[in-house]
Amino acid sequence: MNVRFLAAGDTAVIVEFGDRIDRIVSDRVLRLSELVRAANLPGVVETVPTFCSLMIHYDPLATTGASLTAAVEKLLDRSGGEAKAVKLWRIPACYAASHAPDLAEVAQRAGLGTEEIIRLHSSTRFHIYMLGFVPGFPYMGDLPEPLVLPRRADPRIRVPAGSIAIATNMTGIYPLESPGGWHLIGATPIRLFDLRRPRPALLSPGDAVRFEPIAVSEFDAIRAAVAADAYQVPCDTIAA
Repeated sequence: MNVRFLAAGDTAVIVEFGDRIDRIVSDRVLRLSELVRAANLPGVVETVPTFCSLMIHYDPLATTGASLTAAVEKLLDRSGGEAKAVKLWRIPACYAASHAPDLAEVAQRAGLGTEEIIRLHSSTRFHIYMLGFVPGFPYMGDLPEPLVLPRRADPRIRVPAGSIAIATNMTGIYPLESPGGWHLIGATPIRLFDLRRPRPALLSPGDAVRFEPIAVSEFDAIRAAVAADAYQVPCDTIAA
């Protein structure tokens, strides 16, 4: 796999592993991110994984782009790595019509019933490629083929926080109310981003997610528990 180093101004280096989105590339990106953090390289401030590259922010008073590139190159041979344990988050998801304004249209376009759309979506174990767009938004793949659709032709100005959506071969959850052009097929009552937590974003690149269907009554009960800080999202440790 060809790797390119690109300068991003005078405070970051990008390590590019290609131009395709797949699990092999994502695993290389995430493994290198771990290695860079573990190596405690001088001047490194933060690593930011994306679909097929890793941005490494650094303090220009402590190192240079050239020095950092040379140090990272030595870590590349180890970036294939071995499979490791990952977090599997079991996220409650309500697919009722009141929380899924686009579910019927998605089913119609896919030529399937809404129950089959729910089954396909909730039976898939999703891989978090990266966070972006708004704080804590997880880009998760890969959708079953019948659910692969282009973005909406008419994006919404406001998408409620907690909305579960699909577009192209990805699914995501809107952590905050924001504009959005994905198809809304459900909602979760949990908080994906909370500044009161030591790590505000609940999910991380490399984590896995499975959605667990719940009724509207369960959605309301969990939302009340979340508001009272009395709910913890179920999470297991599994093999990658």
